[in-house]
Amino acid sequence: MFVDVADIIVASGKGGDGAVSFRREPFVPNGGPDGGNGGKGGDVLFVADRNLRTLMDFKYKKKYKAEAGQNGMKSNKYGKKGQDLIIKVPVGTVIADAATGHMMADLMTDGARFVAAIGGKGGLGNSNFKNSVRQAPNFAEAGVVGTERSVTLELKLIADIGLIGFPNVGKSTLLSVSSAAKPRIADYHFTTLYPNLGVVELANTGFVMADIPGLIEGAASGAGLGFDFLRHVERTKALIHVVDISGSEGRKPLDDFLRINHELAAYSAKLTKKPQIVACSKTDIADPESEDYRALIDHLTKEGYTYYLISGATKQGVQELLNGAVELLSRVESETSEIEDAARRAQRLEVLPAEREADYRDICIERVGTAFVLSGKQLKKIFDSTNFNDSGSVRYLYKHLEKSGAVKRMKADGLAEGDTVRIYGFEFEYYDEERE
Repeated sequence: MFVDVADIIVASGKGGDGAVSFRREPFVPNGGPDGGNGGKGGDVLFVADRNLRTLMDFKYKKKYKAEAGQNGMKSNKYGKKGQDLIIKVPVGTVIADAATGHMMADLMTDGARFVAAIGGKGGLGNSNFKNSVRQAPNFAEAGVVGTERSVTLELKLIADIGLIGFPNVGKSTLLSVSSAAKPRIADYHFTTLYPNLGVVELANTGFVMADIPGLIEGAASGAGLGFDFLRHVERTKALIHVVDISGSEGRKPLDDFLRINHELAAYSAKLTKKPQIVACSKTDIADPESEDYRALIDHLTKEGYTYYLISGATKQGVQELLNGAVELLSRVESETSEIEDAARRAQRLEVLPAEREADYRDICIERVGTAFVLSGKQLKKIFDSTNFNDSGSVRYLYKHLEKSGAVKRMKADGLAEGDTVRIYGFEFEYYDEERE
């Protein structure tokens, strides 16, 4: 089965917690702090692998999680970093955020990689919180929780030439006689239900040709195999438009040609700009004197299209068509440099707005009855690190609320001494130190 779209969930590893530990040393309170820092959580990376052909593996496994960082240890020993999770995908895979549709990476070269979720930072051990006043901190920092994200993987085949046209016009036959590929061929519609690739080898060169599933009218709106067809056309450098010039399906050849180009334009204006040559197929059963035959030839000549009269069954004109395809590819070398530039951009780490530092530090304040309810990513981390039996640890939490501006914002909203402040289920009464 050819699978070219998959939705999965990726989660980076949680950072290890800092350790609370004290060494035994005379005349030092509690022996002096020596808790080590936690290790960073593992990242989730996608890596393009040319040996893979489909996204089949992602049909059965939907969630992927990297290893968590190790907690810190006594004697100022750091926790081990969590192992990164490497997910291999076929070359040509596009990675997008499932919630927003935002494209994060386009892995178009073998070995290209993208970090989809960054591991959580390890928490600081209690030795980091010692100062001249707080000699024996009895608290440490919790590791940052890893990032969880739903992503959509979409495979777009990378081929030099794409064969386009209505079903049963001879695309699969052309691929089979031009390369070693063995696509399914039969005398009924939609025998090609997924793309087939073939390497065309000529005397001094060669290229990759893709037989892409045929489409019907309305494909740009998703009808038939529309989207399955059109997503793969986007990645090709040039097109061979196969038209049944014999009209064996009961349709007019010129109408077929115009309808296919209309669907390309309706899906994306970019597709209409791709270089295109025309293969007038099934000439072995066509009548060159028929009105429909002449109408197509006259239109192609008038519009300046390069066309070839071919027959897959007898191989007539096939070699000339392939030679023409090579010449066409030589004229679109600029497309190659564009692909390489896109591949280099894809290897950059791209952070979505939801993960920006400003959002991480933000504190959300809600008024629920007479209580002020606080939440936030960094606040949650500090809250999880707080030892509520230790005054120094609680003081550290309060100082964070002050520095972040949360206290000032609550006062502007009517916070008064004795009011309830709630942080992740923990409630306390606000006491205004400035009144002392």
